[in-house]
Amino acid sequence: ATPSSDQSYYTLQGNKLWISNAKEAGVFLVFANADPTAGYKGITAFMVDAETPGISVGTPEDKLGLKASSTCPIHFDNVKVESKNILGQVGMGYKYCINILNEGRIGIAAQQIGIAKGCMDIAMPYMMERKQFGSPIAEFQGMQHQYAQIATEIHAAEVMTYNVCRMKEAGLPFVKEASMVKMYSSQVAEKTASKTIEWLGGIGFTKDLLAEKFYRDCKVGSIYEGTSNLQLNTIAKILIREHS
Repeated sequence: ATPSSDQSYYTLQGNKLWISNAKEAGVFLVFANADPTAGYKGITAFMVDAETPGISVGTPEDKLGLKASSTCPIHFDNVKVESKNILGQVGMGYKYCINILNEGRIGIAAQQIGIAKGCMDIAMPYMMERKQFGSPIAEFQGMQHQYAQIATEIHAAEVMTYNVCRMKEAGLPFVKEASMVKMYSSQVAEKTASKTIEWLGGIGFTKDLLAEKFYRDCKVGSIYEGTSNLQLNTIAKILIREHS
């Protein structure tokens, strides 16, 4: 982001990949460095109208899942943004971004729990209806142990999510817990989606039910808003700090 001589506007030049909802968005929140010599302390947040001249949205990625949400590259070619459209203060963009990511991880956890619950809403009625040897397969002990374990893990993830929401609303430190629940809920969603396809048998491997969609959708939970390995790093760093 290059400021004009009178500081009345900035010129944005560059590209950004993997922008969620890029095709549908009417406004972009753009983080650009207004002072590269200051490093990350030069990063500034701009509110930019999607119709601003110089903005072009590329072809959507052909993703494994989350197909209802477009993910596209965006190109900024000498895009003029008035200084009044700076969000907050110049140079504070990095801090804003980190705060958004920390809070966003709670949202990803809720998303993953929703997927897991959606899987159970498909699996449980099927297992109670499907019969083998004269009994619903839901009554087989081997099946009961599996879905009872999954239900317990979903409940644990949900309780963790509500707890970190409580901490955030109370103004308490919540970064560690947000990383924990984001990582854990993504693991639970993957496990639940995989087990659901197994429980459904052959029909689970088709597109007749939503199980295969949930299986595809949940995978990104361990990738975006910080990978699971990054969450482990964050958790470990905070634990070291807490016990120093």
